[in-house]
Amino acid sequence: MAGDLRQRRAPAQDGGEGASSAGDEAAANGKEGAGEPRGKREALGWLEWGRGWMAVVGEFLFQRIAASHLANPLELPPLEGVSIIVTGATSGIGLEIARQLTQAGAHVVMAVRRPKVAQELIQKWQNESSETGTPLNAEVMELDLLSLDSVAKFADAWNARMAPLHVLINNAGIFAIGEPQRFSKDGHEEHMQVNHLAPALLAMLLIPSLLRGSPSRIVNVNSIMHTVGFVDAEDMNLRKRKYRSWLGYSNSKLAQIKFSSMLHKRIPAEAGVNVICASPGIVDTNVARDLPKVVVAAYHLIPYFIFDAQEGSRSTLFAASDPQVPEYCEMLKSEDWPVCACISYDCNPMNASEEAHNLETSQLVWEKTLEMIGLPPDALEKLIAGESVQCRYGQQEA
Repeated sequence: MAGDLRQRRAPAQDGGEGASSAGDEAAANGKEGAGEPRGKREALGWLEWGRGWMAVVGEFLFQRIAASHLANPLELPPLEGVSIIVTGATSGIGLEIARQLTQAGAHVVMAVRRPKVAQELIQKWQNESSETGTPLNAEVMELDLLSLDSVAKFADAWNARMAPLHVLINNAGIFAIGEPQRFSKDGHEEHMQVNHLAPALLAMLLIPSLLRGSPSRIVNVNSIMHTVGFVDAEDMNLRKRKYRSWLGYSNSKLAQIKFSSMLHKRIPAEAGVNVICASPGIVDTNVARDLPKVVVAAYHLIPYFIFDAQEGSRSTLFAASDPQVPEYCEMLKSEDWPVCACISYDCNPMNASEEAHNLETSQLVWEKTLEMIGLPPDALEKLIAGESVQCRYGQQEA
């Protein structure tokens, strides 16, 4: 089992107990940045960049050892009566998350681009569970994260049920290594839209349902690659900088942490909606379906170091179901920690990158994200107060 989150204070840079000097420095920089304007940065410093890549390499080499104390699959508590939406639930980590949550008794909504595939999976799971006589409570709803209209319509359909939502798991993502830059029909760079903007819009528009399900959780599947990312709020679509696919991916994951941290800080504690970012580790999944064939082949040559989907699902399942997590989130909020709760692949707290602690840029990312997803600056406050909010996409009024 994972360590006791309730006994942990500020998460250390390596995920261990106690606040590291790097974490303290980052937090100080973030708080300082929030009050004192600094010269605009255009990229990570060499030291930050180097530390980020060292973290990526370290995770690759040592993740299996660090997570050796975890059961596989992770043992879950009974989840009867718990409603959970899982995006990208037809392959990879998302499939494992949906399958295990369903088997634990949760009502799982598979939010996917290919409903037919999801229906076939549910039928398969139902056939497998028929021997035990336990019916599964799963359903399928269509969702295309490359269309913000689709996201708004999905949220509208769910909110119309007036039903509680206990957990939203933003799992779906893309990493198109070596591919040319592509933009969605909404005009956004595809990594940024699928990995950050669409999940942010979904989370915001589902706030009314999450409030009905309070205490509830928003779990964003993130990545250690955020440590080599840098987000310029005025160029989130990477139109001004030379594009690299790994840069598009890492920037989108950093943007997700920054937005999640601001959401975590702005939601009142009494609302009971917690925000968590979970890192699955380096996993062999379909997130790399667009990789060059030589890279895919390399993935299969080093199976010892890379998690399979079941192993990679553990941190997200822990973040979504463990009873310690809300208490940990409340502790971070009470201590005014500048970053939301981050759970590592070994189901222990981890510290986000130094840049993730920069509250000045996090505020800019928050404001720009709301603008890009078509919501007014005061959308969150209105939604929490039970007021309607007009969204530019999907003709949605939340």
